[in-house]
Order: sequence, then structure tokens, then C-alpha cells
Amino acid sequence: MPPSVTHIRSVTEAYLARHPDERDSLTLLFSALAASDDPTNRKTYPAHVTCSAILIDGDRRVLHIVHKASGKLLAPGGHNEPDDRHLHDAALRELHEEAGIPPSAVVPLSGYEDVPFDIDVHAIDANPSKDELAHHHVDFRWAFHLGAEHVVTLQEEEVDGYEWRPFTSAASPSVRAKLALLT
Repeated sequence: MPPSVTHIRSVTEAYLARHPDERDSLTLLFSALAASDDPTNRKTYPAHVTCSAILIDGDRRVLHIVHKASGKLLAPGGHNEPDDRHLHDAALRELHEEAGIPPSAVVPLSGYEDVPFDIDVHAIDANPSKDELAHHHVDFRWAFHLGAEHVVTLQEEEVDGYEWRPFTSAASPSVRAKLALLT
């Protein structure tokens, strides 16, 4: 069973308690939560929820992967699946699927066990080959430490490469700003 609207709303409110200035940027999320469609379903338009893993190693670097679909260097992540009961479950599953790093090799960033590190809303172009309209992803980004040495093993169907980037070079400006605040 995918994450419930109640779970998504609760997680969002916990996040906004830390970042109240970001409430206006989440208007599309609140609209999706108020609608009758499942906000985690990839066919819910004009916006639906996705989840990503911000994976931090011992050298204060963040894992980025190159997604074939977009060609962009991003955190491992993607759409929720029916077996993802909680939002962070989707981020952990995507990390394992795309980078080969199992949930047992990571630990949540202290203080972010139940609260996303970042929530970002970004536009996605239409993809006629997948019968997808232009829409928005509301990406819940969960932060984890690499707790055990583990080799990145890419899912070749969806991923072209990877990089470990220092905090100051994280691809997402909002994640980069929040990483800068970590001690």
C-alpha cells in the first residue's frame, strides 16, 4: 500500500515546522493532497510525489547519478511503488535499485529520521512515448549517511554514471544550502 495522504501531510507539516518560509512553494503538493487521485501515482496530474535519497559519505560528499531519461546528474530517486509504505521507503528502494546500495548500508541523518531533508517542486516535460503529460514532481528528499563501505553498482537500464560531489557542488541549490548548515 503506497504512502497515505495522512502520512504525506504529516511528513510535510513536520518539514514545514523547520522551514515555514517554504510553505508557498508547496502549493501544488497541497492541491494534490486535496484531490481525489493518489498523490503518489505517476499518472496523477498536474503534480505527484517522488522521493530521492541524499546519500552522504564519510568525506562529506553526496552521491549523484546520471539519469538516462533526463541526462541530468541528480540524487538517486524516482516514483513511489505500491510496496513503499512510507516516503522514505521509496527513497531507500530507489537508492538500492539505481546505485546498488542496500538499506542496510545506510543510516538516516540524525534528526531527519522521519522528516525529509528537503522538498523540491520541479517541472517535468511531456513524454509522449510514455503517454505522460507535462507535470510537476514534488520530490521528498531524505538524507542518509553511508554507514558501511559499499561499492556503487549502477542499474544500467536507467542510469549512465555517478559522481560523489562535495557539499558545495551538490546539484540542487536547496540541498546545497541545507548541507552547508550541517556541522
